[in-house]
Amino acid sequence: MTQITRGNPPGMKNVRATVYNHYVRVDHPRSFIFVSGQVSRDGDGNQVGTGSMLEQTRQCIRNIEKSLTAAGGTLADIVWTTVYTTDMREFRQIVAAREEFFKDHLPTSTMVEVAHLADPGLMVEIQVIAAV
Repeated sequence: MTQITRGNPPGMKNVRATVYNHYVRVDHPRSFIFVSGQVSRDGDGNQVGTGSMLEQTRQCIRNIEKSLTAAGGTLADIVWTTVYTTDMREFRQIVAAREEFFKDHLPTSTMVEVAHLADPGLMVEIQVIAAV
């Protein structure tokens, strides 16, 4: 049986405790699901949320959720996230979207600013690893 323990070490403050944990320990996973970087595209491949970091992040997470569901997982199974953004100044919008989707089962997280993503207008890309 997979057991996932999430937390923060004593004496190490988590300044964004509503968004991530410092560590996630996975004991006896049956499977890992690796989800490719998801961008703000709908089911037909059209860009969603042009100019809005909040909407683009929401769409990325919706796409992650669809991929996880297809592979037999849920957002609660995510243990690792990597967020690539073209504008770190929009950090609060990314956090706001994540807080809508991740309530109790917070993953670990890394966020990196990049110069460009795959197509003009894309502002955020998120990849995840889930343990089920």
